[in-house]
Amino acid sequence: MATLTFKNAAASDAEVIQSIYAPYVEHTAITFEYDVPSVEEFRKRITDTVQHYPYILLLADDVVCGYAYAHRFHERKAFDPSVEISIYLDQNCRSKGYGSALYRKLEERLRAQGVASVYAVVAATKRSKDPYVTDASIQFHTRMGFEIAGRLSNCANKFNLWYDIVYMEKHLIDFPKQN
Repeated sequence: MATLTFKNAAASDAEVIQSIYAPYVEHTAITFEYDVPSVEEFRKRITDTVQHYPYILLLADDVVCGYAYAHRFHERKAFDPSVEISIYLDQNCRSKGYGSALYRKLEERLRAQGVASVYAVVAATKRSKDPYVTDASIQFHTRMGFEIAGRLSNCANKFNLWYDIVYMEKHLIDFPKQN
């Protein structure tokens, strides 16, 4: 097994992050972006994110294999204890346990930051065989302790097909019982 290390992403990592993300934009409905963002756009996204939240690279034997980050869940102040997360792996680094390791590191940092709840917004379909998305992300998040919190049907269109989004949640703290 490869030696896994983690490092904080910086604007200088934009090119490698773009190279990992591009196939998801171009060949899947995992992300609903139509066009691959420029390296400059990634620099801006990284710089904006790291001001408040973790943006982590996973390296396997010193080669970047994936990244994960958190960002604001909603704009209103009351949502500040909650974040949305995203995780992407290089196509050659999948099914090796790297996503789980990367998620655990992200969760560790979010807990240390005092985050109460983590949300993932996952692309989904009702089609049994879809050429652009599977239920692998839902299964992954379920294995990582997330639960399905809701589903919006036919809310996104990519590759001339309609897709759902599934909201998944994981609480990092024990909430008081409410009467």
